[in-house]
Amino acid sequence: MTSAPQPSNDASSVDVSGDPVRLRRAAIDHWTKLAKRVGYLSFGVSIVAVFTGLATSFTPLIGELATGGLVVGSVLLAPSIVLGYAIKAAEKEDRLNGN
Repeated sequence: MTSAPQPSNDASSVDVSGDPVRLRRAAIDHWTKLAKRVGYLSFGVSIVAVFTGLATSFTPLIGELATGGLVVGSVLLAPSIVLGYAIKAAEKEDRLNGN
């Protein structure tokens, strides 16, 4: 017995040719993924800065790096995570409706 192939949950694997809504959704998905990468990288910079400060001396520069990483990461990640889930839900809805 073989099971029916399951559609991919990845929005980038959807054929977007000719459909302006799916084209726009794919563009938003691209920018959302980029924002997630930069946001998580910012959190990583913040973590490294804090541990560097704890291991050596906690200078104002290290404090600014840690704070800046948290702020940038939070500002980028919050909307990008929500938009990522919204795009996945919209693609799932389109697949269920046969679009």
